[in-house]
This record gives sequence, structure tokens and C-alpha cells, in this order.
Amino acid sequence: MTTDTAVEAVNAARHYGQGQYTVKALDDVSLTIRKGEFFTLLGPSGCGKTTLLRLIAGFETPTSGQILLSGKDITAIPPNRRRVNTVFQSYALFPHLSVARNIAFGLEMLGRPTSEIAPRVEEMLRLVQLDQMADRKPSMLSGGQQQRVALARALAPEPEVLLLDEPLSALDLKLRKEMQLELKRLQTETGITFVFVTHDQEEALTMSDRIGVMKAGKLQQVGGPREIYNGPVNRFVADFIGETNFLTGTADGDSVRLATGESLPVPGAGQGPVTLAIRPEQIRIADDGPLAATLTQTVYFGTDTHCHLRLGDGTDLVARL
Repeated sequence: MTTDTAVEAVNAARHYGQGQYTVKALDDVSLTIRKGEFFTLLGPSGCGKTTLLRLIAGFETPTSGQILLSGKDITAIPPNRRRVNTVFQSYALFPHLSVARNIAFGLEMLGRPTSEIAPRVEEMLRLVQLDQMADRKPSMLSGGQQQRVALARALAPEPEVLLLDEPLSALDLKLRKEMQLELKRLQTETGITFVFVTHDQEEALTMSDRIGVMKAGKLQQVGGPREIYNGPVNRFVADFIGETNFLTGTADGDSVRLATGESLPVPGAGQGPVTLAIRPEQIRIADDGPLAATLTQTVYFGTDTHCHLRLGDGTDLVARL
């Protein structure tokens, strides 16, 4: 294993129940997360992404396999002895403590001297741009500000890895987009490895250096945002990452014949049954296109317009213009 590895899961599995009632929440997952990267675990509810996060944090123990941190096996090490911190969806701030005391709490529990805690808290307040709110209680802050306090508290002890379990899901759309940029800024400035869990593909594409797409306890694909969006390895990944149109047909060399009887040029299509995945933004509407379609509906989104189309065999498509 190389020295630039922050977290490694080796054949990690987590099963619940026994016999015919066994549920494989995580099914033989092997994954390497590099030091200093923003890595996102992406997938629908129940895919195993939070289970994997909890194994890294130490809140659960794998049924089989190992979890390594910087090359060291931490599978049996309790959470409080791992250089890993977690930011939860609920923030979990202490309501009776000020912002500064919330941030200081973890350092106090680690037995850090007061002379070290005070400047570190000031540094964290500046980092999350809350230095004017040090004496306020959490109830006096907005949701986005509370999220920043939770981040500052988790970052203060300088963990090797920061785990984020859907921390933006409780925020409204505009604030969520602002916090996406804020999280990426914090990760870049601190250089700490971030492992982010979400079911929101836009969040994953916006912030991540790499993404691991999960389904039914298994990793489907790991790669950069562009790589996964433009080159999904299977239909699930193509469908889950962004919007996709699927057309079935029969390949014959460099073209694909659809059920409508029309053909599309597809270099290197090969031979036999195939499914084409076509992004809405890749479709153009023209008088002389290779496919005939009926425009059934238009939906205006401000930045673009979605045109809903229907082919001769009843297949529906969406074009984004």
C-alpha cells in the first residue's frame, strides 16, 4: 500500500440477522481513499454508504474484512482512539454552550492545555467565518451557521479524516449550494481528507475529487466526476448520475437500429442487442435529424428548457436546450 493512502477498506462486509433473514448492508467492499482528497460515497437510501462510514468511524464493527487508517489496521480500535471525526446531519451542538465552547469541547476532552485550546478555537472561528459570533448560543444561529460550528468543532482536533454523513440535507436549496462551496473551501484550506456521504448526485459532482457509487451494499464504480458522468460502467450508474435517456436496439457495426426501424450512427457499436444511454443535453432538435419525434411538452427551468419527446414506438425522451 502506498503512503498517500488515508483510508482503506479491505473486503469489508457488514451483515445483520442470521440465516435466511441475513441482510448484507455492506457486501465485500474494497476501497482506497487518498490523503487530502474529497471523496464522496454516493447512492440511494439503503445502499450501504452510511454503513461504510460508520465502519470507518468505529461506530460499528465489520462482520468480516478490515478498515485501515494510514496503513494501520484500526478494525478493533474504539472510535475515541481513532484520528477520525464525524459531522452528522443533526449537527449535535450543545445548546447550553457558546459557539466557542462548542468548538473547544473536543479539545478539552482530549486533555489539551488551555494555552493551546484558545488560539485553536480562534483559528477555527476564522476558518468558518464565525469569529464575530463566538459568544452566541446555537439557538441564535441560522442552520448554515450551526453547520459551520459543527464543522469547526470536528476540525479543531486536526483529525486525519473527517467523515460527513449527509450534513447538508436539512438546509434549503440556496443555502445547501452555498455550503457545498464552503465545504470544498474548508477541505482545500485544511488539506484534511473528507469522506462525504450523500444521495444527491449534484452535491457529489460539485464537490468531489472522486466518487464511489454504491448499490445494494456493493461499489459499482469509483472515479472522478467527469469520468463517472461521461463513462458510466453500467446502466445503474448512468441512470443514477444525472438524467439519462435509454434507447434499446440492435447494433450492426457502426450503427444501431432502433425498434422504430430508424438507425443511429454509433461508431464501434459491435453486433447484437444494445442499450444506448444519451444525456438530455446531447440531444438536438432539428428538421433533418436521424430520428422522427413528436414534441409532447416543454418545461422552462430558467437556465434551460426541457423538451419532452416521443418516438414512433412510444419511447419517451427528454432534450435539454
